[in-house]
Order: sequence, then structure tokens, then C-alpha cells
Amino acid sequence: MVFDKTGTLTRGIFEVVRIESCSGYAREDVLEFAAYAESRSNHPIAASIQKKYTGEIDHKRIEEYEELPGHGVRIRMAGKEILAGNAKLLILNRISLENRDFDETVVHVAVGGQYAGSIEISDTVKEDSASTLRALKSLGIVKTVMLTGDTKAAAERFRKELDLDEVYAELLPADKVEIMETLAANDSSSGKIAFVGDGINDAPVLARADIGIAMGGLGSDAAIEASDVVIMTDEPSKVVTAIKIARRTRKIVTQNIIFVLAVKGIFLGLGAFGAASMWEAVFADVGVAVLAVFNSMRAMNTKGL
Repeated sequence: MVFDKTGTLTRGIFEVVRIESCSGYAREDVLEFAAYAESRSNHPIAASIQKKYTGEIDHKRIEEYEELPGHGVRIRMAGKEILAGNAKLLILNRISLENRDFDETVVHVAVGGQYAGSIEISDTVKEDSASTLRALKSLGIVKTVMLTGDTKAAAERFRKELDLDEVYAELLPADKVEIMETLAANDSSSGKIAFVGDGINDAPVLARADIGIAMGGLGSDAAIEASDVVIMTDEPSKVVTAIKIARRTRKIVTQNIIFVLAVKGIFLGLGAFGAASMWEAVFADVGVAVLAVFNSMRAMNTKGL
């Protein structure tokens, strides 16, 4: 069972917890640059930065705007190029940054080709995420994996908190598909790989997985379209409920198949020797079908799952 992090195992409601500055800039300057850079984005991280910035955004000051998927945002304002995004964005633009690990999700800010500072943003785990992962283990799920674009330090913190088997950090959207391919190639069992996600970037992974499960409450249309199962309440615990319902349904279907074949086989044998009457033949046909329908109705009782 492979999980996306933001919006799936976590709330996806971010809050700025720390701002660091350097190169002669104040913390307020770093926040302002980031707020302008993220002003046109609807990403939850961008929303948290805009919420923290109490000033007024004057969109006329933005001369150029470019979103770089999997990296961040580049704008030009007052003749200066401003970058806001992850470490890969700065490396791509040959900008050196502080060599240290961040415990939270971090947005790096660079102005005019120089590193200006960083903004650390915290996300919180959903109440039922930890219990869901424990329940999945009890149901026989052999491995739980989390994929995220966060830093390795932040991903490791979530791994320990949720007791995940593996985490893959600092991933671009295309990297997630490659990880799924690797997991499938290394799986020596006859089991299936399920992926649980919610964002538009998760659509290719949901399509690649044997079972794609989308969080439909806040999930993107693309993710919902690419999935096999949609959870409308965005609760990870519903994944456990879905598995239990599926197993219960399969058990009932198996019971029906065995019962129908057994009864028909018995009366077929009796009919071959002339020992079955017309009414017995009707029971073997219509009666057994009715009993199978009544037995199938047990699947509607989901209490206790």
C-alpha cells in the first residue's frame, strides 16, 4: 500500500512556523518575496505563505510569472528575478544555499541570483492516519510506503510518527511513477500494489497502480478520474473499511458459487437417474437463485467493519 503524503496522510493545511533570512535581507523581505511569487498559485503551501503575509499584493508589480512543476515559481518584479521553491529549483539555477537539514517542508527564496532565505512550513497528520496503518498491517498488508516531495528530514519524521516501512522523499511527479515501477518489479509475491492519493500530480501513479484509491473530498478531478475507488470523506481509515467490505463481498460470492453449483450438481445427478421431479428441478433453478440473492443481501450489512 503506497500513500501520497499531503492531503492523504496529512491534513494538507499548512502553517508557516519559521522564517530565516540572509544576504542582508530581513525576514519580512523574504516573506514578501515569497508571497508575491506564490500569489497566483492555489497550492496549499502557497496559501499558507499568503496567509502569513499581512500586506496587500499588488499584482501590477509582477512583470513575469512562471510555474515550474515539481520545483516552484519564478517571477520578475522591479527588474529582479525572484525564485521560490525547493532545493532542486536553486540547484537548477546554480544558486548555493545553506547546507543543513530542515525538519519541515521548506520553501527557499532567491533574489537576483542570490539566496535570500527560507520559509519552513508545517503540516499535521490526520487523526486516523496512524491507526489506519496499524489496521492495514493487521489485515495482512505486507508493506506500507509513503511518497512525498518533502525533504528527507521531514519525510523521516513522518515515517517514525506513522511507523511506515519505507519513505521516498524529494520526488517530482514523474519520480513517483518510477518508484511505483520499481516497487512492482521488486515484488516477488503475487499480491497487488495499491496507491492512495489526492492531487493532480497523483493521476499518473493512480493509473499505474493495480488499485488506485483517490481521496475524493478535496481531491482533483484528474485523480478521481484515474482511480478505481473514491473515498468521499478523505479519511484514510475508509481504506481499511473498503478492504473489509471487499473481502466480505468476495466471501459471500464464493459461498453463492459453491452453493449453487453443489445443489445443481446434486439435482442434475438425480435427474439423470430419473429421481428428480419437476418441482425439485424448479427449486434447483429458481429457488437456488432466490436463496443466493438473499445471501448476497448480507453484504449490505457493514456494521462492525
